[in-house]
Amino acid sequence: MRDKHRTTCRTTLWEPRRHLPCRPAEARRTVESVVAERCRARAIPCGAAAMEDALLVTSELTTNAILHGGGITGFDVDVDSGGVRVSVSDRSDDVPVAAPAAERGPTRLGGRGWPIVCRLARDVRVAQLPCGGKRITAVVPLR
Repeated sequence: MRDKHRTTCRTTLWEPRRHLPCRPAEARRTVESVVAERCRARAIPCGAAAMEDALLVTSELTTNAILHGGGITGFDVDVDSGGVRVSVSDRSDDVPVAAPAAERGPTRLGGRGWPIVCRLARDVRVAQLPCGGKRITAVVPLR
């Protein structure tokens, strides 16, 4: 069974084009809905702190895709006993890096998203896509 929230960089003739979130708020709403639905259906507990972490990771990944990756080209969210898995694809082949602390001063905006993702997620993977670009997948534990 196909996941109605799954999108990829490939479009086939038999698969209708799926809606991609174009703003972080839209991606967060999708994650919130999917997590609530799947946790309820599978009797998996999900605390408020875990949901907040998943929403913050989603926001950071989608914001980075928009600001640095040429836009969101794929989005997927799933839940299992291991946690909330959020994947965001974009057009850039560049692997994210954390800006040095000296460049992230208290008055400078930006540069904190990737360290936040790496701190909140149990597992973070960056995969180059065959059609160009990359997919970042982060698993946020359900505490």
